[in-house]
Amino acid sequence: MKAKTKSGSAQPFLLVDSEVVRKIRQHARSSSATEICGVLIGQDKDQRIEVTASIEGENADQAGAHVTFTQDTWEHIYAVKDRTFPNERIVGWYHSHPGFGIFLSEHDTFIHKNFFSSPGQVAWVFDPLSDEEGCFGWVNGRIERLTRIAVQDRRGGQLAEACAEHEPSTGSVKVANEAVPQIGERESGHIRVISAEAEPKARDASSSLEQLVAKVFFSLSLVLLGGLLSWYFLPHAVVVPVLIDPATGKLIDVQTGEIVGQLEPKSGSAEPAAKPGQPSASDAGGKKGDDARSK
Repeated sequence: MKAKTKSGSAQPFLLVDSEVVRKIRQHARSSSATEICGVLIGQDKDQRIEVTASIEGENADQAGAHVTFTQDTWEHIYAVKDRTFPNERIVGWYHSHPGFGIFLSEHDTFIHKNFFSSPGQVAWVFDPLSDEEGCFGWVNGRIERLTRIAVQDRRGGQLAEACAEHEPSTGSVKVANEAVPQIGERESGHIRVISAEAEPKARDASSSLEQLVAKVFFSLSLVLLGGLLSWYFLPHAVVVPVLIDPATGKLIDVQTGEIVGQLEPKSGSAEPAAKPGQPSASDAGGKKGDDARSK
């Protein structure tokens, strides 16, 4: 199984099917205490590596910090490949690092150099505890972490109606041993699940608050509108400032400051005093009465 290492001239472009990524994650999460492994199936063409399928490495020698392909593992892998993927080739391998992070250990590097030495073969690493993942490949004869990686959904382009036909009509998520509808609400980067009973209550409380606010604003608008109409149509007193000269008792124009007239005496007020040498009005009336009686 050992092959001679070949050099790649530049970093290849890696295109991975989304279903392959899902299966790798599922396989790794099935054994969070020990490492698992498998191979990647696809094509290698002109610095372009396409991964379209994967085969789990059964009967591998698993340990906490490393995994080894055994003879039984290789027999299983080639049996599945010849039966299911006869026109494809092995373009790399994958394994998990539960809690170790994304890197190739000395043991991993040994496996890659001796079993996956072609420039078109890569090593995919996934950490099921931190959900980190990365891929390593041959670049100028060295094993480097690749940056040109894309994940493709081969179901892309289907109509939304066609995709919905394959989905179950009803679904639920287990939260605290209770099945609740999948009502998701994003909050601080997480999905918060709301139960079917809590949602109508929250909706009713929000609706009641909105109705109360609307009623308050409507009442205030009516009061303000009524006050404006009353002030406009009903008679109301207008205060006009008046200035009086204290020396003469005459009116003074507010704008010009000139004396314009004199206040008229109120009814029933006393008659003005007569000037010296002139009879008063009462004397004149009495004298006229005496003359009339003498005649």
